[in-house]
Amino acid sequence: MSAKLAIEVAYALPAKQLILKLEVEPGTTAIEAVRQSGIAGHFSGLDIETSKLGIFGKAVAANTVLQPHDRVEIYRPLQADPKLARRNRAKQNAARKVRRKAPPVAVRTR
Repeated sequence: MSAKLAIEVAYALPAKQLILKLEVEPGTTAIEAVRQSGIAGHFSGLDIETSKLGIFGKAVAANTVLQPHDRVEIYRPLQADPKLARRNRAKQNAARKVRRKAPPVAVRTR
């Protein structure tokens, strides 16, 4: 009989996060561990079958075999395209710089 692996399964929303510790059989994949954890029952709308997974911040395939002490992370879909968001921030910052550098408006008094 082989020893079980101690692992964690994590998911977070802006207002709530949860890390569940569990023991799984050697050879367990990331998606199998997520299913076994029952974490989907703690978050309404969490679809573990289509969610991206990672181990300690690095994206992995759902069929990745776990190692002892791995933390499987369930990632939420992006709210915005990161490239587009950065481009928009750069435009806003450039506009602020232009406004700051604009010479003061001369006011005539009678």
